[in-house]
Amino acid sequence: MTEQLASASANSTPSISPAGCYHCGLPVAEGSHYSVLIDGRERPMCCPGCEAVAGAIVAGGLDNFYRYREQNSERPDTTAQQDTSPIGNWSAYDLPEVQGEFVRDFDALPSSHSADSPLRIASLLVGGITCAACVWLIEKHLLALPGVERVSVNASTHRAQVVFNPALIAVSQLFAALASIGYRPAPATAANGERLILQERRAAMRRLGVAGLGTMQVMMFAIALYFGASKGIDSQFEQFFRWVSLIVATPVVCYAAQPFFAAAWRALRSGQLVMDVPVSLAIGLAYGASVYATVFETGEVYFESVSMFTFFLLLGRSVEMRARHRAGLASGGLAQLLPLAALRLHAGSGAVDSVPVTALVAGDRILLRPGDTVPADGMVVEGASGVDESILTGESALQQKSAGSQVFAGSVNGDSSLTVRITAAGKSTRLSAIEKLVERAQLDKPTQVALADRIAGRFIAAVLCIAVAAFVFWWQQAPDRAFWIALSVLVVTCPCALSLATPAALAAATLRLQQLGLLVARGHVLETLPQLTRVIFDKTGTLTEGEPGLRSIQLLRPGWTEEDVRDIAAALEAENNHPLARAFRSWRGNRVAQELRSVTGCGVAGVCNQIPYRLGRADFVLEECAADPQGAVLPETPKGEGQWLLLGDSAGAIAWLGLGDEMRPSAPASVAQLQAGGLATELLSGDQSAEVPRLATLTGIDHYRAGASPEEKLSHLQQLQGRGERLLMVGDGINDVPVLSGADVSVAMMSAADLAQSRADAILLQGDLRALPRAFALARKCRTIIRQNLTWAVAYNALALPLAFLGLVPPWAAAIGMSLSSLIVVVNALRLSRWQPQG
Repeated sequence: MTEQLASASANSTPSISPAGCYHCGLPVAEGSHYSVLIDGRERPMCCPGCEAVAGAIVAGGLDNFYRYREQNSERPDTTAQQDTSPIGNWSAYDLPEVQGEFVRDFDALPSSHSADSPLRIASLLVGGITCAACVWLIEKHLLALPGVERVSVNASTHRAQVVFNPALIAVSQLFAALASIGYRPAPATAANGERLILQERRAAMRRLGVAGLGTMQVMMFAIALYFGASKGIDSQFEQFFRWVSLIVATPVVCYAAQPFFAAAWRALRSGQLVMDVPVSLAIGLAYGASVYATVFETGEVYFESVSMFTFFLLLGRSVEMRARHRAGLASGGLAQLLPLAALRLHAGSGAVDSVPVTALVAGDRILLRPGDTVPADGMVVEGASGVDESILTGESALQQKSAGSQVFAGSVNGDSSLTVRITAAGKSTRLSAIEKLVERAQLDKPTQVALADRIAGRFIAAVLCIAVAAFVFWWQQAPDRAFWIALSVLVVTCPCALSLATPAALAAATLRLQQLGLLVARGHVLETLPQLTRVIFDKTGTLTEGEPGLRSIQLLRPGWTEEDVRDIAAALEAENNHPLARAFRSWRGNRVAQELRSVTGCGVAGVCNQIPYRLGRADFVLEECAADPQGAVLPETPKGEGQWLLLGDSAGAIAWLGLGDEMRPSAPASVAQLQAGGLATELLSGDQSAEVPRLATLTGIDHYRAGASPEEKLSHLQQLQGRGERLLMVGDGINDVPVLSGADVSVAMMSAADLAQSRADAILLQGDLRALPRAFALARKCRTIIRQNLTWAVAYNALALPLAFLGLVPPWAAAIGMSLSSLIVVVNALRLSRWQPQG
């Protein structure tokens, strides 16, 4: 943080023309050197305080604050900005205008805090998280602070949700507390998330490349040393190979393995033992002993074991990192759905000006053009248009709005302009309410830890104690052998096989599942799947394709063919952006229509081959018949599910066109396979149409519920969990986000909204639901492989440890044993990458 602030001011130039301070608006003295680079330009600052605050805002990815603020900020207290304490470096985040993008009120459950001090929740991105132990450390450290009520950290997304009492603790103290234990906190904004992903990916690839290259090179020299030890080798060549191995392995230890040392140091500073502690000790001591043996031409070297161990661990972590990055897990949040600005209408004059969304208040009137995202909840006062609310309700069809109708933030205006009076803005909108549900569901979700981490603490402590005991024992018996035997104990029992047992299997299974159509985004999925008892499906976009299709045509007039009806309907819908128009895309261009016009809520009209046609509701189509419109016979709507449109001309009705959202072909077979595996299935949809029971019947799902709001969905899920059920939720759309966050495992469709994907534990690729039963089968196989790996790791250590303690295993044999144990675990885990589904 301080480096970013320094870089922000280092580019300052001494010759800034006197103008108002860009932060507070006060005059800038002639010759002032204070400035900050904002939006690609050097902005003058009046004092070091404004420079520090502005630099912090820019460094935190919050520079949108300057674009859409309504007035200048207050000049900060210069003495506070010069504070050298850790909190002083983060004091900019205590400003209310800065907190607006990542801190919000929290609807707390009953607690002991005072009603006069409502709780708030801060969303932070935490750089430097490497494993579940980091999550535990951060949560324990923050919960020890006075005023922190709840903490939830996600190791996959690096996102922390901190519920705190602002009367007892400031946001700057949260940042300082995280920085004090070696992590890199930042506001959880979209810009910061993308920057964190890019930095993490580049660093991981560099470290993996160095470790891989070093391992390949040092193994060549290790083979020569192995054979030379048994067949004989000239001492000069032996020493030469050792020195070259030292040169090659040094970057692997000092650069590629640096995350292990950093994590171990953080844990030791906090008085904890994590897997990275013995890993770092083994790497560091083996490397140090090898350097000693090389320099003083005595003992054995283990450069190849050090390099290979580092490479295998980095490979497992890199695969896991790429999986979550490809799933888009660092998404900003629901606030990203809203536009930055809106068109506000001035009362009386009717003038329109662009204002930041944060400036909207209840009672304001705004103009919504076609395609605009609704910035706040409101009521239509003028105009008529279709509004896409699928991101909130899950229903794909446009909802027709006219004067008196309600619109909600996050929905998208369709084909006509609307004038809307704001009824709720900011934190009072329905979108904000869904965000609060998401936050609560994430806080209630238990932290998942790897199986190895649950037994690692005692194992690590035992290994360290045994290594020390071996050194003490042999120091009394044969001092010249004490260090090497202790090192053999540490190397031969190094928890490499144990630490690789779980991540290696998870990495192989993750890659195989991706090939089968399911992108696993969070590490607990494969561990939790075998424990689930029920699968809950959403309807729109999950069991269905998510796009309307032309199901059937019923001709009403002789001489017409289905091809003629399709082509004319496609021509009439050629310029329409209504979702139903997508059903005719396949036939666009076969015929051309002129004088096209769309009538909101009714249909479309146009002229084709000099004949006027209409497509839409029956009363709309027949109202301008050449014959007496009062006597026009209204054809009976066909019986059947879906939506029916009538095509007609001046002579009357021509044909009925039945549209519907087609069921995914893989849905019935997938549901049947899940039920055969002992899982209960359920359909939970926000759609209120008759499609819900029809789809439940077609797919074989016994239990269904239609018209469920996001709140009702989450309540239903919690009721099931209260009865002891463990749930998999498969959803699509923002209305499913709270349930996705609260389920034990959640799956989003690839076509889902970005936010739904970001909250999900896995992403279903290609829309093939058969990936779900395959995932359950592979998860059970993965659990078996993990148990086999853990059994082997424990058995190997139980056998090798006594032999090494007695001095019967020389260091070079210990290195080979450690490498072979790791290799066996990895090879066994790779069997999952060749797993084939049955049937």
